[in-house]
Amino acid sequence: MRIGEVAAASGVTTKALRFYEERGLLPQADRATNGYRDYPEDTIVRLEFIRRSQVAGLTLAEILDILQIRDAGTAPCGHVRDQLAEHLTNLDRHIAELTALRETVAGLHGNRGGRRPRSVQCRSHL
Repeated sequence: MRIGEVAAASGVTTKALRFYEERGLLPQADRATNGYRDYPEDTIVRLEFIRRSQVAGLTLAEILDILQIRDAGTAPCGHVRDQLAEHLTNLDRHIAELTALRETVAGLHGNRGGRRPRSVQCRSHL
């Protein structure tokens, strides 16, 4: 498949395809006699994996590690589980931080009618 066909079938731009190839996420495409890239059919499946992994929050470096394990003939299931567990821990911590921030902002917002410290009082008069 030529690069434009892969791009159209996968929803990934040709620029992204070249970038993924350059970074090792996609194997180097064979070249046709006219010099055009000629990707195998399974490239679409690989691109779907890359996109799903990005949506799940994995970095390109993490995705590359997973793909390299798979390409070496080993099932990357344990590695993927470990990566996702780490991301879940980070997400939980981030959610807790955001929840605390929201409570602080809501408390300040809800205190509109009450007495505020001088540094927080609004001085505009509408």
